[in-house]
Amino acid sequence: MKTSDPPIIITHLFDRTVDEVWAAITRQDQLVQWFFEEIPDFKAEVGFITQFNIKAPSRDFMHLWEITEMIPQKRIVTNWKYEGFKGDSFVIFELEEVANQTQLTLTTKVVEDFDDAIPEFRYESGLAGWNYFIKERLHSYLNKH
Repeated sequence: MKTSDPPIIITHLFDRTVDEVWAAITRQDQLVQWFFEEIPDFKAEVGFITQFNIKAPSRDFMHLWEITEMIPQKRIVTNWKYEGFKGDSFVIFELEEVANQTQLTLTTKVVEDFDDAIPEFRYESGLAGWNYFIKERLHSYLNKH
């Protein structure tokens, strides 16, 4: 993913309240059920930092997250980097009530180029990954709970 790429924007409508979707994206006990099991801790507080490793077949990706902005039940912004790799981005989750449902808009903005020689850092991979996590994993999780 490069700064010259358009932001990745994923929008999905959930048949759940804003509070339910907010809990799913901000509570560690729920994040580990649909996102990454490896998340050791998570707090929806500006300045909160966490890190966790995701093992891919070819390499490890130590995720480095810091919450940089938070408006309860509306918006949370995470600075997202990987230890030992160049690249820097912000992942923004925004919630809005729409006709008794909740619309989630996820935006990924790259502020420093990632190395697209690494397949996981290519734009197409990011787009496919976020579609999978939001439209499949989170959707399925919320429909079960």
